[in-house]
Amino acid sequence: MKDALKTVSDWLAKITDLLVSLIALGVVIGILFDDKFGVIEGIGNLMVKFGDNGLAGLVALFLIVTWYQKK
Repeated sequence: MKDALKTVSDWLAKITDLLVSLIALGVVIGILFDDKFGVIEGIGNLMVKFGDNGLAGLVALFLIVTWYQKK
């Protein structure tokens, strides 16, 4: 059972790393080629949503960043 959980955890970590890399690639492509995929606009909208929620948004953002760094 522990091996199965470790395997699933490893897969999720690899998928998360892949998604972060794809987001970074999307941002670079957006900067170079006028944001054809809307990645930069999507990130901007996400930051606006966190900002509109005031302190709760900042706490949520802090928790997400802390959770991701524990990996």
